[in-house]
Amino acid sequence: MADTAEFSGKKKLSPGKKNIGGTVLDLWGKYSYVMIFIAIFITFVVVNKNLTWGGIMLILRQSAVIGIIGFGMALVILVGDIDLSVGSGMVLISGLSVMVFNVTNNVFITLLASLSMGTAAGLFNGLLVGIAKMPPFIVTLATMLIFRSLALYISDSKLYELDAALSSFSSFHYAFGNSSFITIPIVGIMFLFVAASVIYMATSTKYGKKIYALGSNARAARLAGISTQWLKVSLFVLCGFLVGFSSFINVAMNRSVSPATTGVSFEMYAIAGIVLGGISMSGGKGHTAGIIFGTMSFTMVSRIIDAFELSTTVNNTVKGIILLMAIALQMIKKRSKE
Repeated sequence: MADTAEFSGKKKLSPGKKNIGGTVLDLWGKYSYVMIFIAIFITFVVVNKNLTWGGIMLILRQSAVIGIIGFGMALVILVGDIDLSVGSGMVLISGLSVMVFNVTNNVFITLLASLSMGTAAGLFNGLLVGIAKMPPFIVTLATMLIFRSLALYISDSKLYELDAALSSFSSFHYAFGNSSFITIPIVGIMFLFVAASVIYMATSTKYGKKIYALGSNARAARLAGISTQWLKVSLFVLCGFLVGFSSFINVAMNRSVSPATTGVSFEMYAIAGIVLGGISMSGGKGHTAGIIFGTMSFTMVSRIIDAFELSTTVNNTVKGIILLMAIALQMIKKRSKE
């Protein structure tokens, strides 16, 4: 009997042979964020001819705030939702944290206040999305406007600034926000600690499996007994918690907060880092480890733009194009599997 492959017109591959094209696509699908990072890093090295270890650590330091926000945002995106309020939430919490520090002169109390305010903001969003079942895009768009407006109102549109005369100022701003441990920035270590915690939770716990299950198929998740409403609430709470932590780090690094300009477009930058890191915007797919690579890639893009001395007015144009390219690459991966 003739081999069926002869009638189909296709050559049957022997078990020992591999489809090279398929293997490449599989590798791209799994590790695209690493390949994108390597390509951008090589460009970064070429542009910055005198690149040093300190320069690389500066990238890690500058990625800390957006990266921590990005991990919070990613948890929400993994279930198919979104939080557009993270940038405005960060500026409000940062400003209020400055006020708490100036009153208490206590770094620990300031940290607790930042985390509490972030958690409260996340809970507010989560209840509206998870329990009231309001659209997350509309809810967080509204809170984005509310948080920024409150930040401006409370400060009377003036700068929030740490009181340098306080005894704890040096330990907060210099020893924590702008110092290093064995050449690695403290804030960079905090970023990597958050990254390791979220990656472990997403990949090695039942809670993480529930997140991916809900993002992949909400109906199946409900039938499996997952409380999808409260799971969504918890993810918005976690996102808010991480926004609070990033706010604390932001204040420690920069000592001042402008209610009009701080955190502007941070929600878009966080999304860009997430997409470059391979997280699917439709939910349920992507490796959380990729967010480290995606965030640092996006930070390097900013430094590359600066190195070319392009006008600041076109900075976001370049970043927007890169974001569109990252989305296009996701579509290529998706279609290659169909």
